[in-house]
Amino acid sequence: MRVPRFVARANKYITNPIQGLWAPRLAPWAVVEHVGRTSGTAYSTPVLGWMEDDRIAIPLVYGTDSDWVRNVLAAGEFTLIRGGQRYQIAGPRIVPPDSPDIVGAARFVGRPFEGVLFGRVAGTHS
Repeated sequence: MRVPRFVARANKYITNPIQGLWAPRLAPWAVVEHVGRTSGTAYSTPVLGWMEDDRIAIPLVYGTDSDWVRNVLAAGEFTLIRGGQRYQIAGPRIVPPDSPDIVGAARFVGRPFEGVLFGRVAGTHS
């Protein structure tokens, strides 16, 4: 299952800018900072993400082929802002929703979707 693309398009222009106001500070909300794989443009995408130790799990509610997902997979890294802290995430990969790598409530939230983006914290910065 995935949320329909028309909802994703509406969210991109309507709800994402609003969510961007609280997402960097209010866990489990977070913001993924990534760079367009062809444009080189910097983007910020609000997501729901759970962390445990050095692992991050983000349910892919719009599917595995969303632009932001393709961008972070192509780059092999991204920055995540969660709880007011910036984390450098390395080695992002898509895992199935029943993977033992999935942490926190992402185990349940990610179940109905195609996959979960998994990565490891490589460092923090302000």
